[in-house]
Amino acid sequence: MESPQILIDTSILIDYFRKRHKDKTLLYSLSFTYRFAISTVTEFEFFAGLSAIHLKFTNTLFANFLILPFDSTCTQTASEIYKNLKSKNQLISPPDIFIAATAISHNLSLLTLNKEHFEREHGLKLFHIK
Repeated sequence: MESPQILIDTSILIDYFRKRHKDKTLLYSLSFTYRFAISTVTEFEFFAGLSAIHLKFTNTLFANFLILPFDSTCTQTASEIYKNLKSKNQLISPPDIFIAATAISHNLSLLTLNKEHFEREHGLKLFHIK
């Protein structure tokens, strides 16, 4: 039986990248049970903040992930999220809206350390550690 897949947010990657002891991170501990996907938006956010000396490490890490495109379906979902959050005066950053839309469009739970932002979108399934 194939392992379940979850979408991981940029915050999870940053946590993994910054911690010296990788085995103490959520990414590491969940990697034995789950398959990981990231949005092309997460890929962009991570590479935008990356220095050239860490490129090889990051490319090796990303080779283990399914990278989901931000396509037309995601765009439509993102516009719905935007309108909904704006009507409640609870907007989050556009990249977070795009990542949430990717998760919803692909019917995946989102693993994030930034739950207070993503909890605003009720159509999004946040991954909860059991």
